[in-house]
Amino acid sequence: MAFQLPELDYAYNALEPNIDAQTMEIHHSKHHNAYTAKLNGAVAGTDLEGKSIEDILANLDMSNGGVRNNGGGFYNHSLFWKVMSPEGKGALSGELKEAIDAAFGSKEAFMEAFSNAAATQFGSGWAWLCVHKGGKVEVCSTPNQDNPLMPGVTCGGTPILGLDVWEHAYYLNYQNRRPDYINAFFNVINWTEVERRFNEAK
Repeated sequence: MAFQLPELDYAYNALEPNIDAQTMEIHHSKHHNAYTAKLNGAVAGTDLEGKSIEDILANLDMSNGGVRNNGGGFYNHSLFWKVMSPEGKGALSGELKEAIDAAFGSKEAFMEAFSNAAATQFGSGWAWLCVHKGGKVEVCSTPNQDNPLMPGVTCGGTPILGLDVWEHAYYLNYQNRRPDYINAFFNVINWTEVERRFNEAK
């Protein structure tokens, strides 16, 4: 079955004032929709057709630009929408909190490391919180639509939280103020979903 653009769990304006409705609508209905359509075109008639996006990315030929860029774009955005919710959801707790405290010392230190990864990613890309087997967590960033599932990309592991720092994700509202956008993102993190992904992947 062809990949489908996922529906959002909330309205386009639900993340305001942190992320504006117009940006959300364009980002989801135009950008993510385009990655989805191009991914379907890139895998059609190949041995990748019918495989899960996780399987495709984990075993990716990194020279296959069509699948690398559009498969990454499809997966990254699918995660991005899920790890946000209006006014945030839940709180950092349980084993995820313990893993973050072990790796960074505190939630505040994690936020600083994650913010730095997002702010210093040159050009377009993503910041990630990843979990390795056994539960160790790590922060990293990737260029373009790359992600840690792909072979040989930065921290590896399974991404459980991601922030899109392409300009199309924030420029209508924040212009060149990427740090303001990063700070606003922390207000809408769905910690319940991040913790679920942590428990599933560790």
